[in-house]
Amino acid sequence: MKVDEDGNLEALLLRLRESGERRSRVSVACMLQATGERSFGPMILLLGLLVLSPLSGIPGLPTAVAVAVALITVQLLLGRRYFWLPRWFLRRKVPGKRFDQALGVLLRGARPIDRMVKPRLRWLTRGPAFYLCALLCLMIALSMPPLELIPFANSLAGAALSCLGLSLIARDGLLALFSLVCFGGALALVLHALL
Repeated sequence: MKVDEDGNLEALLLRLRESGERRSRVSVACMLQATGERSFGPMILLLGLLVLSPLSGIPGLPTAVAVAVALITVQLLLGRRYFWLPRWFLRRKVPGKRFDQALGVLLRGARPIDRMVKPRLRWLTRGPAFYLCALLCLMIALSMPPLELIPFANSLAGAALSCLGLSLIARDGLLALFSLVCFGGALALVLHALL
């Protein structure tokens, strides 16, 4: 089963790197064009990777991603076929050098992940379970703003979103279950910070 149109996560990350080449700043719109603007799985994967990468250290980025994830998920649950995102989010840019460095970090782990991802427990990624995955995305998004208070704690939320996006693309239900574990860790951090 292909992870994306080009065949794997590594190809997706290389497409992202290519989209940001020779740019001093890379916009979210540019990233979404590189990964596919209309599909739920690839969009969630991209947004999760942004938060999982070292870019999550940019103040406000995790919260902006959380707003985008919530908007996309609500539109999906309402039955929309195409997703709308606000211009302020699409125009948000990250420095090209930091973007390239973050992709370098993610690319190191892409090949081993590609070897592990395969279709299994498919029932967890389609039918009614697909909408449960979407609700999980929404819950992860709601946990992200409070996690900004703890340095790099949003990496758990990013891992959960990335696993969910990848599980929906590859029909890998085991990854969907792993995203639930990551979300549990993120939720524990939120509760610990609040208490």
